[in-house]
Amino acid sequence: MNRRSILKAGVLGAAGTIAAPAIARAEKTFNWKMTNAYGPGSPFYVTGPGSPADFARMVKEMSGGRLNIQQFAAGELIPALEGFDAVSKGTVEMNIGNAYFWAGKTFAAQYFTTVPFGLNFQGMTSWLYHGGGQKLWEDLYAPFNLVPMSVGNTGIQMTGWFRKPITSVDDLKGLKMRIAGLAGKVYAALGVDVKLLPGGEIFPALERGVIDAAEFVGPYQDRRLGLHKAAKYYYTTGWHETENVTELIVNRQAWDSLPADLQAIVRTAASACTIISQSWCEATNAEALDDLVKNQGVKAQPLPDGLVDKLAEVTQQVLSDAAAKDPEVKKIHEAYFKFKATHDGWAGISEAVYQNQLRNRLKFS
Repeated sequence: MNRRSILKAGVLGAAGTIAAPAIARAEKTFNWKMTNAYGPGSPFYVTGPGSPADFARMVKEMSGGRLNIQQFAAGELIPALEGFDAVSKGTVEMNIGNAYFWAGKTFAAQYFTTVPFGLNFQGMTSWLYHGGGQKLWEDLYAPFNLVPMSVGNTGIQMTGWFRKPITSVDDLKGLKMRIAGLAGKVYAALGVDVKLLPGGEIFPALERGVIDAAEFVGPYQDRRLGLHKAAKYYYTTGWHETENVTELIVNRQAWDSLPADLQAIVRTAASACTIISQSWCEATNAEALDDLVKNQGVKAQPLPDGLVDKLAEVTQQVLSDAAAKDPEVKKIHEAYFKFKATHDGWAGISEAVYQNQLRNRLKFS
């Protein structure tokens, strides 16, 4: 064998040694289960543009079928609000829900869904992706063996549906209301009997008078549940959820088992769904609100200013008390509101100017 043959054989041998593990790794397929806190067929939360079903499709296509995610809506594999524990224990690899569902596990989780009078959609996504919010979220969930990320956002939500008009703080006392998250604590401080019900249970409870009021999402989702058939007073202020993050949690061991390219695909698909889902909400809510008011006899109106002032005052107290009691909450609370203070400056001369001065200047039908 001459020198050229020896070199050629060596190069081919080395290439074979390097290439074989890469080929084997590329051929490995992962088949995962993803549970969901929302019921079968729910637009946005289960199916449709930017939904978990869309997320699973993107991941499969981008990975060339190397990561396949089977989704199970609420009740199909586990009950609606048991996803946190199921993923933490490794019973399933993924779950879709909202971080404020896990307030009983850690109060600070609620900051990663929404904060009353807090950041809007632009601000929240900016905080998570560029302001340190994602790292804080991951650190908070690390003891639970979970990797969290945003996979959707509804944008601002409506205050909700009431069987009777709300004119003052006194009208809230003794009211039975379905409401989730930090807003529930604010309402409770004002005498509201707060209930946490899955989406599918809201309409029958409101229709039968088991509850007097209910908050869910926005015009499209609320109309789909038929909430306008059980209550006609629709308050639009949205103080309680100025945006709302849909949460994807992944079991830590399952996450670590993925090669880096599949991890990148999951994060990219989740980010894409965050944008797509929010824009879908913007489009569908516009049509639905128009229909509710013009054709369904709904009275859509803001809450009285005095009541909003009181809600803000109580929110301030609830958040301050929680931060004072728990160093972990304090850390996240301070980071969130520090970022908000900076973002508010920009939003005040950009989005606020558009909303208050520019958006209605042109009149085309």
